[in-house]
Amino acid sequence: MRMYDIIKNKRDGKELSTEEIKFFIEGYVNDDIPDYQAAALCMAIYFKGMTTREIRDLTFAVRDSGERLDFSSIKGIRVDKHSTGGVGDKTSLVVAPIVASLGVKVAKMSGRGLGHTGGTIDKLEAITGFNTTLSEEDFLKQVNEIGIAIVGQSKALAPADKKLYALRDVTATVDSLPLIISSIMGKKLAADDDCIVLDVKTGSGAFAQTLEESETLARCMVEIGKAAGKKTLALITDMDRPLGKAIGNSLEVIEAVDTLKGNGPEDFTEVCIILATDMLYLADMGTREECEAMVKKAIADGSALETLIKMVKAQGGDVNLILDTENFTKAKYCYEVKAREEGYIFKVDTAGYGKASLLLGAGRNTKEEDIDYSAGIILCKKTGDYVKEGETLAILYTNDLNRIINSEVEFLRSTTISKEKPENRPLVFKRVE
Repeated sequence: MRMYDIIKNKRDGKELSTEEIKFFIEGYVNDDIPDYQAAALCMAIYFKGMTTREIRDLTFAVRDSGERLDFSSIKGIRVDKHSTGGVGDKTSLVVAPIVASLGVKVAKMSGRGLGHTGGTIDKLEAITGFNTTLSEEDFLKQVNEIGIAIVGQSKALAPADKKLYALRDVTATVDSLPLIISSIMGKKLAADDDCIVLDVKTGSGAFAQTLEESETLARCMVEIGKAAGKKTLALITDMDRPLGKAIGNSLEVIEAVDTLKGNGPEDFTEVCIILATDMLYLADMGTREECEAMVKKAIADGSALETLIKMVKAQGGDVNLILDTENFTKAKYCYEVKAREEGYIFKVDTAGYGKASLLLGAGRNTKEEDIDYSAGIILCKKTGDYVKEGETLAILYTNDLNRIINSEVEFLRSTTISKEKPENRPLVFKRVE
């Protein structure tokens, strides 16, 4: 079997066999297949797609490319949540502490930023000292003791995904449904959780930009989860506008903390409550109405915030940053983006907002690039708001003055102002079970 033939078969639109998919994943993990051939196959998959069977085989091959975790020593139901990626999407920092504070265990492995989307691990590393690498023994111990741990994907867990994840990020093959599904579910199934809630984004800032694509993505992932014996459901949520007001690592941590204090943006708070409710519901904690009441109580009485503080402390992070978010290091420069005309913000290119944040230093353009954790954007106006000419649309933060011009150009290009008021879009379109 040759990698050349596998690339050619997919380039020509043929269905890959189970053996061909295994050959590719095993060879790439073992460094027998170079990056340029892996990139070529990813691009062929991007253009030609995969059947449901191919996607399942690819997912299981990714899952089996390294160690499979054993969480049987964790006492209680284990539930995980994963987002397909978005702009301003810091929901894990809120929903995981909420759910853990209510007695359901969250043993979570998260990823870094990919393309224009942020990553949970990058956000957590904005907290000085926070350790996203724990030994398996310490990881399990922490989950048993405080109910929650969030770490980066270990090298031993689904190593095929780790390599492909970095490769896709710099070869314009991020937004391929088969590659997204195999990445997400390969990691999730290599872990040993009982329940998985998937937050599938739809819109201009999502990898699946239409509701039809998002539903296809959601149904395929739920079916794969079920095939692997996991209780799985998916929510299709809006990403035609950024979630909340903060885009960028430390800025998003601050917004997450504010939300756990009951002071978060309305849209972000609503999505967090819905996700946490479904996580509890899937873990058999009660009816959806009962679970929602529990979620709201955990925010109101401070127990969810206290759980976040416990996690930060246990993983070596500076708790003072959570107790008082004013302690976060501020960017040297801030710049107000002004409206060039009067009218309603009719629509935004959410991916463009993500790129504007990346241009400020909040993300990576190459695998090796460092992140400026204090860089990012605070939105002062959002879709549907009426603005006057000269009014501030957003504030850009960066430690490199030269980055501001290109970021402002991208931000304004991504903002459409009209005399017409846009229709309201729901935050949650559908639930797939």
